[in-house]
Amino acid sequence: MATQHHSSALHTPAVSPAYPMAKPGYGKRSAPGQQARARDDFALLPTRERYVAGFVDHLPDGAAMSVKQLAKQLPLYGQQAISTALKALSVAGHLRRVRCPVGAGDETRWVFRTFWSRTARDNEWWNTYLATENATQAAAPAPAPEAPAPPPARPESPAVAGQAPEPTAVPPQRTPPQAPDAEPSQPAQPTGPSPAYLALARLGRDDHRLTLSAHDCTTLEPLAAQWLDRGVTTDYLTNALTAGLPAQVDSPVGLIRRRLIDKLPPQLPTTAGTPADAPAPTRRLLVECTDCGRPGQPEALPDGLCRPCHQTHTTHGPTAPPDPTQITAVKAHMANLRDLLKPV
Repeated sequence: MATQHHSSALHTPAVSPAYPMAKPGYGKRSAPGQQARARDDFALLPTRERYVAGFVDHLPDGAAMSVKQLAKQLPLYGQQAISTALKALSVAGHLRRVRCPVGAGDETRWVFRTFWSRTARDNEWWNTYLATENATQAAAPAPAPEAPAPPPARPESPAVAGQAPEPTAVPPQRTPPQAPDAEPSQPAQPTGPSPAYLALARLGRDDHRLTLSAHDCTTLEPLAAQWLDRGVTTDYLTNALTAGLPAQVDSPVGLIRRRLIDKLPPQLPTTAGTPADAPAPTRRLLVECTDCGRPGQPEALPDGLCRPCHQTHTTHGPTAPPDPTQITAVKAHMANLRDLLKPV
């Protein structure tokens, strides 16, 4: 007897044991307070979104959540379909994509995470939860350096315990004469790339239109170093180089060279160092638009979408019926093409 299926939805695909994990600090993060798994999870979602949601729900924390990696594991849908499904899951209240700064000083970098909730949440819940996450991250103290462990005590031999050790006679050693001003040579320690070089190398990761080669980074490094010498941070330098880019960049190295020269900030007078009791700069989680990736505060991105994408999703949703006049025009055009293809 054939097995009867009570639902027409696709079965949730099994997670491959070799599913790639994201870098430490990146990837999936499970939200607290979720309900236990049940067969009717995501029952109100369409078939495609239910299929993707079931797969994401079974992924472990820290798993890669990029559209490209998900499309590799879900062969029924391509990257465009996976991106549309993630946008629908964001609107349904199941996920939020965020970015948060980690590190200190010029070594600050952005970490991208995807918070997932099996239980659908509204915008107020997500805003409160992300504010709590931000407060927890800001209040986390910096790890203190570990004190070096004391050297282990050498056990005494039972035969000579309680007796003073006798000095061992050491024959005199001949030392070569050494100049009084000579210093012992130290091996040269390899120096890593400078902050200016790293800032240029990371431009391609922030925007693919500004991808530079190693030779390009080395060539532009002196120009970028002039910015850092004038007191600006690497974040300021990156924003100045990536703001207002044209739709197509034919020569990234030429564009960046011109901006480094034309937008060089003024030299500010040196000021006293920051006092020890000065409050640390506030770092907040920024929610990314699930559709276009534009960052913003959680309150400014309802349903995980920025205002233009949210308006597009609301106005031109999949439920909008097609225009009858357009259907008639397409049919007439196809009939005309068939007539032209008929043999004379």
